[in-house]
Amino acid sequence: MKEWFELILSNKILITGIVAWAVSQVLKTIINLVVNKEFSLERLFGDGGFPSSHSATVTSVAVAVALTTGWDSVEFAIAFIVAVIVMHDARGVRLETGKQAKAINDLTEFIETMTGTDLPPEDKLKELVGHTPLQVFSGMVFGIIIAAIMYR
Repeated sequence: MKEWFELILSNKILITGIVAWAVSQVLKTIINLVVNKEFSLERLFGDGGFPSSHSATVTSVAVAVALTTGWDSVEFAIAFIVAVIVMHDARGVRLETGKQAKAINDLTEFIETMTGTDLPPEDKLKELVGHTPLQVFSGMVFGIIIAAIMYR
């Protein structure tokens, strides 16, 4: 068991992805604190927001793979394609899902107002699940920077 854990901790590509995710989540939380003047634990672990931790994570892993195995390796090709798919999904499908959730929540709030009923907070849909193109791009750049720092 100890040997397995040591192997995981020595996997520089995995650690690079985890660091990129963690740092971007902390940065996202700080930006939210400055902009909205309130601390949100949801920003520390949740989806959506600036920068995209999805983009930072997959980009840092792809760059780390390239720096480890070469830019012409099969492993980099796979990591690159997965990164593109994840970033496209974060910007496209997941962003639209958030817009739909907002519309449904607004409609639900209107119905609650009209009927005098209240929906439990846990039944409301999560609105911040996707990313704008700027959030995806900034996450990608952030991922490249993190990978470059980790491999210096």
